[in-house]
Amino acid sequence: MEHRNIGSLKVSVVGLGCNNFGWRTDAAGTAAVVKAALDAGINFFDTADVYGGGRSEEFLGKALKGRRNEVILATKFGMKTPEGKQGARPEYVRQALDASLRRLQVETIDLYQIHLPDPNTPIADTLQALNDAVKTGKVREIGCSNFSAEQIRAARATPGPRHFASVQNDYSLVKRDAEEEVLPECALTGVAFLPYFPLANGLLTGKYRKGKTFPEGSRGKDAFGPKVFTPQNIERVEALIAFAESRGHSLLELAFSWLAAHSEVSSVIAGAKTPEQIRANSRAASWKLTAGDLAEVDRILARS
Repeated sequence: MEHRNIGSLKVSVVGLGCNNFGWRTDAAGTAAVVKAALDAGINFFDTADVYGGGRSEEFLGKALKGRRNEVILATKFGMKTPEGKQGARPEYVRQALDASLRRLQVETIDLYQIHLPDPNTPIADTLQALNDAVKTGKVREIGCSNFSAEQIRAARATPGPRHFASVQNDYSLVKRDAEEEVLPECALTGVAFLPYFPLANGLLTGKYRKGKTFPEGSRGKDAFGPKVFTPQNIERVEALIAFAESRGHSLLELAFSWLAAHSEVSSVIAGAKTPEQIRANSRAASWKLTAGDLAEVDRILARS
């Protein structure tokens, strides 16, 4: 497994997104997926205090008992919790951090991220609280999520010893907004980019095909369906499958390896509900796409 940097952290190029834990996956299922991920060489685990109403952190903490030193552990704060708490005010940052540490049963979080911008709190105030957390040893690196390039620049212009080491935004073969400003900003400043929804909510797994009914209980059938599983995107999937298979690879491998081909990307974060899924994901970023391959993918997406 290849490793890349997020500040001082060395993370596997394939990471495990833990948003299914505590929601689609119970404690036993979480433990099985976590074990499979570690056995496959994945060391980067990304969760949030709102996933599963806090149960994601709880289940992950239990599953990592005895193996904490093998893991780079990331979590997030700022979205509205079941208790109605949210935001990035300094006092809330401290409360949310301590709550996450308790649920995860750890003394330090490797990467602590603000889940989304808080328009009601100056970024300088939030960064001061996060720097204090680093100073006390509760956090190793700090990051942000769902930030624009302008917001990243504003944070970077704030005085302080520690700035955001990473930004985690939506990015995939069919969702490429990040290429307009955020990825160039990462390339310029060395901020690590962490793509979430790399499989576009399952669209890029290869199990959704033109003319076939979506499986019951799948992402194509739930709230994501109308937003992602559009006729145009299904046509794109067919073209991308044909391209990947012509090179001896699957659509899943293309989705991961295309993201990993971008030097700004440090880890491709994807969820998994079963050990089989995590094992497939762990192998999927090994295809080294050539410049010609990347150009061909651009041509396919431009015409579909």
